[in-house]
Amino acid sequence: MYKHREDEMSLVVKTNRLNTVIQSLSLAEIRLIQVGIIDSRDKNQGLSADKPLRIESSRYAEAFGVTRQTAYEVMLSAEKTLFERQFSFIDEYNDKVKTRWISQAKYIKGQGAIEIIFTPAVVNEITRIDGKEEFFTQYLLCQTAMLNSVYSVRLYELVTQWRAAKKTPMFDLEIFRGQLGLGVTDYKKMNDFKKRVLDLAVNEINDKTDLKISYEQVKEGKKIVGFKFKVLAKDKPRNTKKEGDRDINTADMFTVEGLNDKQLGRIVRNPAFMAEYNHLVSPTSPAGQSQQGWEFEMLNRLKKDASQFSKRPIKDYLEY
Repeated sequence: MYKHREDEMSLVVKTNRLNTVIQSLSLAEIRLIQVGIIDSRDKNQGLSADKPLRIESSRYAEAFGVTRQTAYEVMLSAEKTLFERQFSFIDEYNDKVKTRWISQAKYIKGQGAIEIIFTPAVVNEITRIDGKEEFFTQYLLCQTAMLNSVYSVRLYELVTQWRAAKKTPMFDLEIFRGQLGLGVTDYKKMNDFKKRVLDLAVNEINDKTDLKISYEQVKEGKKIVGFKFKVLAKDKPRNTKKEGDRDINTADMFTVEGLNDKQLGRIVRNPAFMAEYNHLVSPTSPAGQSQQGWEFEMLNRLKKDASQFSKRPIKDYLEY
């Protein structure tokens, strides 16, 4: 099972250089790369520029909280576009390198899986943790899995490498826009850029991840030329259970009494909930075919008989 575990096996490791390269990957493409990096470590095989890396739709589904059918369709689409993507970066010799992300992709008929091979340049840039902390950005997949905006994922990747310093240097506006994946004509007006890209990403990161970030504008005269970010790690929740508290098997921990539809919707969209109860629906049923079908089915089941969802207290799924 592909679970959100807070340990090394769910840690994505990318070189900072690759994180800050100007590129415009879609959210699906970024997620495919994330799964690829984690799978290489999970299987103890590392990344290779000549051996294919198999990615199962079931693993993608559990990682990102979608049905297997949706995962497979997204993976196929992402693989096709990712194969065409090119990017450039400056290597250790200060030379510009132009490359693609993957050199080969293969669809495995009838198995709900694909195989991809990263290019040599990407393999060199994405590697196992080897102690050279200054060259790596490390973050847990569970921190980005629930981010719905590709801008949020890109911004998280940019700022998380500065969490120890608690602040970033100035991000030059034009370079920063490119790092977020914006084209020259996308959201050129500053109020549109803030509303539809920057503020949206900041708010989602603050709401769903382990970081609390804020920004300030850097101006030259009246013109905004860049942004600086404050980056703070949120405190981990403390165990407040006291002697005499009810045991986890207490019946009222597995009821939905007092929860409204909005809260129930949040529960059934939790990746952990989806991973733990995905077996309850058939891949060919409406609930197995779409996110809306899943939510409709699970909401009805929760309201009708929540006792069948007993792997953990129902309200635990509100927090993610």
